[in-house]
Amino acid sequence: MCRGGSVGVCYGRNADDLPTPDKAVQLIQLHNIKYVRIYDSNIQVLKAFANTKIELMIGIPNSDLLAFSQFQSNADTWLKNSILPYYPATKISYITVGAEVTEAPANVSAMVVPAMHNVLTALKKTGLHKKIKVSSTHSLGVLSRSFPPSAGAFSSKHAHFLRPMLEFLAENQSPFMVNLYPYYAYRDSSTNVSLDYALFESSSEVIDPNTGLLYTNMFDAQIDAINFALTALNFRTIKIMVTETGWPSKGSPKETAATPDNAQTYNTNLIRHVINDTGTPAKPGDDIDVYIFSLFNENRKPGLESERNWGLFFPDQTSVYNLDFSGRAVDVGSTDGGNMTSSNGTSWCIASTSASEADLQHGLDWACGSGNVDCSAIQPSQPCFEPDNLESHASYAFNGYYQQNGATDIACSFGGLGVRTNKNPSYDNCVYTTFGLLVDGFICIPVTPEELKESLSGCRFSKGSSGCVILVV
Repeated sequence: MCRGGSVGVCYGRNADDLPTPDKAVQLIQLHNIKYVRIYDSNIQVLKAFANTKIELMIGIPNSDLLAFSQFQSNADTWLKNSILPYYPATKISYITVGAEVTEAPANVSAMVVPAMHNVLTALKKTGLHKKIKVSSTHSLGVLSRSFPPSAGAFSSKHAHFLRPMLEFLAENQSPFMVNLYPYYAYRDSSTNVSLDYALFESSSEVIDPNTGLLYTNMFDAQIDAINFALTALNFRTIKIMVTETGWPSKGSPKETAATPDNAQTYNTNLIRHVINDTGTPAKPGDDIDVYIFSLFNENRKPGLESERNWGLFFPDQTSVYNLDFSGRAVDVGSTDGGNMTSSNGTSWCIASTSASEADLQHGLDWACGSGNVDCSAIQPSQPCFEPDNLESHASYAFNGYYQQNGATDIACSFGGLGVRTNKNPSYDNCVYTTFGLLVDGFICIPVTPEELKESLSGCRFSKGSSGCVILVV
């Protein structure tokens, strides 16, 4: 991702059917995601991110705030045992101390700032306080008023910990972290908030009567409500970071806006908005860093059906819908669970000539591993081994994944590493397949015999090893 604004993902693990951390990291690398938020300091997760150059935001949960706030030694021990053994191989940039404490019992919010100070002191003892920033995440409920944005104000009932926290953030140049969900604003007040306004699709503007500023989307309005709240307390220089935002792809019968189309539209427009450094009406051109919630659907989350369907990917690592993290051209209208309509004509997918060797290696490893591509042809002495270089081997693997997943745009994305071409890249005895799987020398098309028999009556069929159908000629 480019700087100014960056786009990351939240890697939640409240589920019992997720891939291992190693496989999750491979998926993250495949899509060229450079920033990830996790909600604890799980050792296996930290190890999985080692030497990936992915920047991590790690969390200290509310349940640990009492221990961290009471004794400096607890923060010191945690840093020594849970962070230092893995840093800097695992690149940690932020530590969040507590999460949405305004939504927790009152005594929890009283612990957060002392805990933040103790974590910072522990970092100072090891000389890491300039490299790892300390903050805490909030819900929009930290405000008593958010509309119009210029009237944004922090709730007085949270003043006992908010002002000391803001002083801490300003002194240490740490961001104010907030979780923003235009989806909830629309769901809970659809008579006052239009769906297009929530999805960055509005053709009309909402005018702030106090400032004359024009808003075309709910996200900017929520950001600026916080900007004005910070300014009202004379903390205008604190940077805002959005540590969660997103849109669910499925919900209960009453959650009619929770669809793959809307989720894709929101997140696609969000990414474009952020990487284009659009800023907000109150702070045009200011970069905003955001984390999309969430990497996977999480089946153990309580509440309405939508709570378990915020993921960009299913647990089997297939896409819930088409999303390009580069912010480049994306067909927002195609969201059939990651299985888009095949492109017109014959096409292949090859590796980009501008991709780095490290990125190509990650993509190759994923395609031949979790991507279930048969990569035997690029092994030594096999027909596609020569030329023996990453670009050639990755091209073969990328094309295999592309073809067996319907030859769709998303199947050739590989985080910007894949490029579609209409020129057949086959050479000598190295054959690049087209749409379908190559099974024992046959093209295996993923349809039923009945569908084929309608147009190919009289042909014989048998079942391929991958479960699709082989046309025997």
